[in-house]
Amino acid sequence: MNESSFSGPVAAPDALLLEETKGHARWLTLNRPAQRNSLSPELISLLREALRRADQDPNLRCIVLTGAGDRAFCAGADLGSAASAAEGGLLAAHEARRSYAGLLLDLWRSGKTIVAMVNGAALAGGLGLLAACDLAVSADDVKFGLPEIDLGLFPYMALAPLTRVIGRRIALELLLTGRKIDAAEARSIGLLNRAVPRESLRAATDELVTALSSKSPAILRLGRRAFHLTEGLPYEQQLEALCAQLSINALSDDTMEGLSAFFEKRAPEWKGR
Repeated sequence: MNESSFSGPVAAPDALLLEETKGHARWLTLNRPAQRNSLSPELISLLREALRRADQDPNLRCIVLTGAGDRAFCAGADLGSAASAAEGGLLAAHEARRSYAGLLLDLWRSGKTIVAMVNGAALAGGLGLLAACDLAVSADDVKFGLPEIDLGLFPYMALAPLTRVIGRRIALELLLTGRKIDAAEARSIGLLNRAVPRESLRAATDELVTALSSKSPAILRLGRRAFHLTEGLPYEQQLEALCAQLSINALSDDTMEGLSAFFEKRAPEWKGR
């Protein structure tokens, strides 16, 4: 049985991370509801491994990331685990922090479109996790914030994905004040694609997943990679790089199939190449 053919969780219901494939989507659920789905070193490691497996599955179009329960999507780092890591010395604590940075980098490097289904509060490193996803659908009663400043810390690593998603001034306000915002404001500043009533959250996410699942996996990968790799380039260099990407895209089998299907007035049959 290949990985894309299973339809149920690959781990026990009490595992830290639940993994399930539905159609062309891999669902990853942070499963520490009693700890508000905070990120322990073990959970980060499991999540990174699951992302790698999903990225290598040619039948998947997207990954959905969510949290168990309805209180929190992710409340950030597990402070108890962080304290334990600090007991191992400065270098051990630094490496533990770098594992979260590695997770953010894995999300950025993935060839799959990553959708966050925000079922509860997204705070601190959990907000960074949300910002690192490509698309986000949230229940409209969720709160978002970066409260680290009130603990005498600064959300350094969450800064990287956050400033790529929202504007400079609002990012600085959230980073420097720790102010919490609601889903309506999160959507207005570009942190969310949609904010829907809680009872509609799953249906709204499924709708987005269905749309992604109907596209060519090869072109989704090419386009997503071009978006991330060229967004920081000077304008002229970006256009040149994107022109080269378009030429590669135009030579793909799926482009030929898409054009044939358009003229023949039928649904395309993507080959993924």
